[in-house]
Amino acid sequence: MRRRGFFTGLGFNVIVLGIASLLTDVSTEMMLPLFPIFTVQVLGAAPAVLGLIEGLAESAASLLKVFSGWWSDRIGKRKPLIVGGYWLSTVAKPFLALASTWAHALGVRFMDRVGKGIRTSPRDALLADSCAPNIRGKAFGFHRALDTIGAILGPAFAFLLLLFLGFRDIFLLASIPAILAVVVLVFFAREVRRKRAPKLSFKAGLGPLSSSFRRYLAVVTLFSLGNLSWAFLILRASELGLGTGQVVLLYMFFNVVYALVSLPAGMLSDRIGRRPVIASGYCIFGFTSVGLALATSAWQALPLFAFYGVFMGLVVGVQRAYVADLIAPRLWGTAMGAFHTATGLALFPASVIAGVLWQVIGSWAAFAFAAVLSFVAALLMITALKPSHAETKASIR
Repeated sequence: MRRRGFFTGLGFNVIVLGIASLLTDVSTEMMLPLFPIFTVQVLGAAPAVLGLIEGLAESAASLLKVFSGWWSDRIGKRKPLIVGGYWLSTVAKPFLALASTWAHALGVRFMDRVGKGIRTSPRDALLADSCAPNIRGKAFGFHRALDTIGAILGPAFAFLLLLFLGFRDIFLLASIPAILAVVVLVFFAREVRRKRAPKLSFKAGLGPLSSSFRRYLAVVTLFSLGNLSWAFLILRASELGLGTGQVVLLYMFFNVVYALVSLPAGMLSDRIGRRPVIASGYCIFGFTSVGLALATSAWQALPLFAFYGVFMGLVVGVQRAYVADLIAPRLWGTAMGAFHTATGLALFPASVIAGVLWQVIGSWAAFAFAAVLSFVAALLMITALKPSHAETKASIR
């Protein structure tokens, strides 16, 4: 039997979308590790306010993901929504340099996430359109790997620029790679010919989504209620005694691990099925949360952020590939939108609960809450869901 390489079967669109995500993440990740510190220390926001900012921004964006996915199915085109979403986020980012209150930071973060809400579901559907079913996990893993390489380069640039510039100057420079990403998409991304979805209303369009998909969505949403925002992990590292530059390097290290794990995890899910890989990731996040709750020294942040990178690599791309396994191709946009909306909306109460627990009881309480939900979701992923058709085929190969 011929042995498959890492890049065998990946088409032009998968590579183009990966490059666009890489460039966008260079831009975003130049800003993200600085955002919690900037918001709390410079703009004077409390941890609960930071949770509110993250929750509102992510939840508002999530409401758009199901509509943009459904609309891309209905019109039979993904590219206009993908390009429009990336463009909106690019326009919003420089305005963070002008923020003087946490409300200004909320506005910028909100617009950036709205752009993500518009583009994410059509982009994931175009990824699924552009690859064969037997390498779907690999394609999504490849995309996550390139996306995460950008998340490695972004903090690296931010760390170097911190030696010479302040937060606001870095926020301005971060717009350059985002502009390049839009250019790449405009000139190189291609539509894939496929059957258009029936001209159903939005509500009717959700009807054909299978019961298996709905059960899967319930489990993933439960996990998302405890999936703490990256901002709280950065705050925890700072609480353990790491300085701003060290936090940026730690965040970069997490993304190195994330990038290294994503593609092999996707390929593994093509072989053994999605559920075992996702459940393993949930368990690792649970143990990581326990470690963050109990940590007392700065050095402990290093292995804990490494485990967080393993969790992300195992879960993010594979969860999206599993959506495509459960749904007919003509409804991939709608299904991706429902997935992103449900999980994203769960992040609002998750962020608010974590922020309140952190402020009222302590950081350990927020991470303990996350750990409990992670272990419960891992158990349900294996026991409450039946193997998909693709997973059954993988098990008999």
